[in-house]
Amino acid sequence: MNYSEKITRQQFLKWSALATSVALLPTCNTFAASSKTVGLQLYTLRDLMAKDPDGTLKKVADIGYKEVESFGYSDGKFFGKTAKEYSAYLKSLGLSAPSGHYTTGKTMPNMKGTLTNDWKRAVDDAAAIGQKYMVCAYLFPDERKKLDDYKQFADLFNKSAEVCKSAGIQFCYHNHDFEFKEIDGKIPYEVLLSGTDKNLVKLELDLYWATFADQDPVELFKKHPGRFPLWHIKDMEKTAERAFAPVGTGSINFQRIFDAQKTAGLAHYFVEQDVCKLPPLESIAISYKNVEKLKV
Repeated sequence: MNYSEKITRQQFLKWSALATSVALLPTCNTFAASSKTVGLQLYTLRDLMAKDPDGTLKKVADIGYKEVESFGYSDGKFFGKTAKEYSAYLKSLGLSAPSGHYTTGKTMPNMKGTLTNDWKRAVDDAAAIGQKYMVCAYLFPDERKKLDDYKQFADLFNKSAEVCKSAGIQFCYHNHDFEFKEIDGKIPYEVLLSGTDKNLVKLELDLYWATFADQDPVELFKKHPGRFPLWHIKDMEKTAERAFAPVGTGSINFQRIFDAQKTAGLAHYFVEQDVCKLPPLESIAISYKNVEKLKV
């Protein structure tokens, strides 16, 4: 198992456990429609969110973040809060939540609030807190064994996106590196893009994972202009392992990528770090400071 598969599997097993128990927790708000506002994917702080969501969100706001991207929505709750409670708490901190992550539900069929289980309520709750984007975050290994799996997901994404559209929300898909590994002579990522309506289904490009898979984000933007309204900003260590690093401390040239934001169609970007060697709050503070230095 290589580094990417090891990290991805570990993090999402932990994520799924958190998601199924999220209704027991207390709560989080959103990003403005300006690409100059720094957002945070809260999964970076998943352990802290599990213990103290309210206090953790306050610390996120204190660092300077104005937008957050949620994860773990389940059975009508965001970190244990109803849409109304979650929205109110975010607003009290000066935060907003323009986007949120969701799963297909095929691996966890009993979990409510996925693409295949209680999706309409998830969309309604997302609209209630002001989300403009709903993102399929990940395809579990058992969900993507063959090329036909990706073709079926393209159909599911189109159908899920229709429900989102009716609520004024844009559906997106978030990549890792496995989508760029050839299956039967084809690249799964291209199968997803060609099999979905370009207006219904947009992309949240994870700049780290695309780079890890030896893809050039700028070239992807040129190939599919306007299809990347969301980005995940995370850096890569200058080591053989190419592990995760706070933004601005690694090897990715973010300024070059931001220079192509118009081609991409960028609306929001979120700092994320799947695994932190420093305390997570320290890592996101470093990332925030360095993203603020970029010309965006």
